[in-house]
Parts: sequence; structure tokens; C-alpha cells
Amino acid sequence: MKKFFPLLILIAMAMFTVQAQSVKSDQSEVSLISEVETIQPGTPFWVGLYFKLAPHWHIYWRNAGDAGFPPQIEWQLPEGFQAGDLEFPFPERIQYEDFINFGYEGEILFPIRITPPADWQGGNEVTLNADVNWLICKEVCIPEAAKLSLSLPVDAAGSRPNLERVSDFADARGRLPKESPEWQFAAARQDSLLVIRATPPQWYQENPGKILFFPYPDFLIHNQAEQLTRQKDGHFEVTVPLSRELDEDIERIEGILVSENGWRGENSERSLSINLPFGEALPETATAPFSFAELWRNLLFAFLGGMILNLMPCVLPVLSIKILSFVEHARESRRRSIQHGLMFTVGVLLSFLALAGALILLRAGGEQIGWGFQLQSPAFVVGLSVFIFLFGLNLFGVFEVGTSIMGVGQKTASQANFTGSFVSGVTATVVATPCTAPFMGAALGFALSQPPAAALAIFAFLGLGMAAPYLFLSAFPAMLKFIPKPGVWMETLKQFMGFLLMATVVWLASVLGLQTGVTGLLWLMGGLLVAGMGGWVFGRWGDFTKPTLTRRLGQIAAAVLILGSIWIGLQGTDATAAPVAESGQNTAGHGDWIPFSPEKVEEIVASGKPLF
Repeated sequence: MKKFFPLLILIAMAMFTVQAQSVKSDQSEVSLISEVETIQPGTPFWVGLYFKLAPHWHIYWRNAGDAGFPPQIEWQLPEGFQAGDLEFPFPERIQYEDFINFGYEGEILFPIRITPPADWQGGNEVTLNADVNWLICKEVCIPEAAKLSLSLPVDAAGSRPNLERVSDFADARGRLPKESPEWQFAAARQDSLLVIRATPPQWYQENPGKILFFPYPDFLIHNQAEQLTRQKDGHFEVTVPLSRELDEDIERIEGILVSENGWRGENSERSLSINLPFGEALPETATAPFSFAELWRNLLFAFLGGMILNLMPCVLPVLSIKILSFVEHARESRRRSIQHGLMFTVGVLLSFLALAGALILLRAGGEQIGWGFQLQSPAFVVGLSVFIFLFGLNLFGVFEVGTSIMGVGQKTASQANFTGSFVSGVTATVVATPCTAPFMGAALGFALSQPPAAALAIFAFLGLGMAAPYLFLSAFPAMLKFIPKPGVWMETLKQFMGFLLMATVVWLASVLGLQTGVTGLLWLMGGLLVAGMGGWVFGRWGDFTKPTLTRRLGQIAAAVLILGSIWIGLQGTDATAAPVAESGQNTAGHGDWIPFSPEKVEEIVASGKPLF
């Protein structure tokens, strides 16, 4: 036992070598911690400012965003010791009401590099003291402060790691922004937008996912605006609106880019620092090299994506109703059924090719657009919302056009030209535009980096994939035997599918709300109300069972109401989202705002009232 006694003494001493205090409040606990248990003179080591925050409370990054300030530390160190800067891991976007802040929740460690003097003669232990100030916020913000200290033994033989904290420091350093000589970056101003281009190294075959830009200076970007990431010509571009308070003389862009998936693949560093010249145009780039192997692979992806697109909420009702029309026409000859399927396919293909052509022409004109580009137009969103809303009312049975909107031209379709099936294909493509599906992203990303012919081929295969189920059923009508015989269930299915279309309208309304704010959303709601009235008038007085005069008047009234509904919806498309209340407005939750003036400030201060 005696020979183990010195070992027990050493173990006991090791348990109490690092002495640190923590300061607690209802909102946070803060302390200084060390990556080492002992230090060696002349050998740098890491300490950390460690915060543990109560749920939903947050502190701030070096640029706090719309409000706040970052933690600040002032050291009192032994003679000869030097402290590096407080290192900030990459933050997250934190929204509170109309504000977007950059900061942290939960637990966060800010690493600091400490360098002791090589000729330290001050004893066997050193104490590091620091005064720390920070702002912590939830619904309210509370400035807090603490006096912290950390005592560490000195061992001339070498430093010893603090095994309990090594992984914490490794994680914190992994979240610090790095510089990458492999990725190339460029930044430019395009009207009121900041565009940052990230060019990956040749070996990179991953996708960084969504990329967020966090600027170092204040008033560089519009913090509340959504940041868009898109792939173009083998590059990745981040687009974010510039701040209205931007310094027009700014010459460089400094900050960090945070990748959702890592800059070298999964589990790699996610944050890169950038310091770029701020030009008026991005440098010219070469088009991605053409590869037949890549083309065939992406044609397959496009075909599969088109097939899966039929199962998306905005397209599934079209698929279901078209299959029901096959059931209704099952008595027709196989030849005639195939002709209907071919005409439907032609309608889908021509619509996709027209969409591709418009996209190619706009991109050639310098527009930064991709799949769903038309949804960037508030006017298109309004028109599509009204169309799909009426389609849903049709499925609910409010009115009938032939057998359904998918049956537009059905009377003609029974004749030789099959116009109804062609129009059905066009309609299917129109309602598909708000949706996307697996495999589509890779194929469309490839298409938009290739010559026009390859891009058109990708869109054509996307259309073929979407039309394939219809074409298959028209060629093999015997497969319809697995579908129950026509009956009441068909009407029930139609009405159920109407709810999917209404869900699509809700999503489109949210898109318009982001573009135009509450004003545009209210105009759209009014337009849909009038459109619903138009559908009801058509169903009540405009169908073919009514006398000729009544029918004509009903159809005219319905047309006027529906066109009027679009006009009403368009009245809100000139509005822009205004996420922050202007000075002088009275906004719920923010108190009573009054215009700022230096005279008013002096008056309030002179009265002895607190003023921030």
C-alpha cells in the first residue's frame, strides 16, 4: 500500500490542477476553460470562453446582424503573457419578429490562443484573469458581465492535455473559418444584389448544399432577405440583396461563407473566410465541358424525375383524372386510345420544350434563372394560383367544363384532331411548374450548364417521363382492369384530389407573400374570392342544360368575374415585402415609434429620462 501512496497523491493533485470559476445567471453560465492541464513556458496553448445558455436565449457573432453586439473580453495577464483575438465560430441566422441576427444558442466555445513567455520565472502556477461583457437576448435583451479567472500549473517538462476538453476545442476550431487555396471566389454587384461565385476544385464531385454569406462589416447586406444558392456552369453562386445603407465606396467584400454540407464533402470544414475585390461584373467563365456519358446519365435522371413528378401534389390530380378519362373511354378501339395518348404526350413535350426555350433565351440574356424561374414573376404566380384554384373548384363539382378542366376540348377530342388530349398535356405541364421531384435537380443543373441542344434534350426527356404513364395506359388499356369499374368512387377521388390542388394554391400564396408582402397576399385572396364566384356563376347558369340566353349570360358573367379576379390579384404585384417597419409607424410588439431628431434626444436627456 505504501508504494502506491505517492501515486495516489499524484492522481489527487492532477484532479485539482486546473482551477476555474464560472459565473451563473438565470440566462447563462460562463467560464474560462483550458485545453491543457499544465502549460510549458514558451509553448502557446488554447483557452476558451465557454457559454452555456438557457433554452431559446442567444448571444451574438462578431457582426450581430440587425441588433446586438458580440462578447468582449479584456485580459489581465501575468507579465510576458500574450492573448490572441477572440475567435468566432461560424454563427446561425436567428430570427426574432422582423429582425435577423447572427449568433449562437445552446453551448458555444470561443477559442483564444495564449502565448506564455519562454523565460517565465514567476512560479509554478499562473492565473489568467478576464473581464467579459456580452448581450444575451430572447424576447428581451440583457447586458451581462463577469470577472473570470483560470489557474494553471507550470511544467517546464511540457504541457499536458486536458482530456475532458480536447474534443470541445477540436469541435470549436472546426467551426472557425478557414482559408481554402482550392476553391476560387469572386464577388460583384449586379444592380441591388451581391453575387458571390464559388468555383470548386476539379476533384470536387459533391454539392455544398445551401451556402450562406455572413459579412464582417455592418450595413453590407439586407439581413432579412433570403439568400439564394444556385449552380451555374460548374460554379455555385450566392445571391443576396445589398443593404440600402451600403457605403458606395466599398471596394472589398469580407466575411465567411458557410456550406450546409461541407466544402470538401461530408464532415469537412463548413466555413471559409473570403476577402474579395468588389467589382461591377463577375469574370467570364467557360462553359462546362460536354460529355456524352454525362448526357446519357442525366437523360435517364430527367426521365425518372419526370415519372416521379406525376406523384407530386400539384400533378397527382392531373394523373388521377386522366386515368379516369381512360376508364370512361375504355370502350374505344386500341388504335384510337393510342392516338389520344400520343396527342397528350405531344402536348406535354411541346410545353416542356417551350419552357426550355424560354429559359435558354433568358439565360442567354444574362438572367440568373433555373427550373421554376417563372415563379419569380408575381404576375405569373397570380395567374397560376387562379388557374389551379379554378381547377380545384372543378374537381369539387362547383362547375363542369366537359367532364373536367382536364377535359377542355373533350367534345372535339372525340373527333379526329384530338385537341382535348393535346390541351390536357399542356395543362398537365402548367400545373407541374410549381413542383420538383427526385432526380430532377441533378438533371436540370446539368442541362443549364450545357449547350442549348443538350438542354432541350434534357427537358424533352423530362416531358417524356411525365407522359410515360399515360402513354403506357393508352397503349395497353388492358391494364385498366386493375382499376375498379366506374362508379361513385370516381367522384370521391376527384373531390379528394381537389384538396391537393388547394394545398398547391396555399403554397403559391406563400411564394407571392415572400415577393410582395401582406399587401400582395391580400389582393390575391380577393382575386381568388372573385374567381370562386365566377366558377359558381358558371356552374349555376353557364352549363349546357340551361336555356341558350341564360347560358350565354352566365358564361359572359363568369368570364368577366374570372378575368376580373386576375386583374384584382395583379394589383398587389407591384408591392414589395417590407419586413422592417419604417420609422414613424406604430408596430405591435415594438412600442410607439417616433421620427428621430437630435433635438428630441437632447430634450429627453435634459429631462432626466433614460434613453437608448
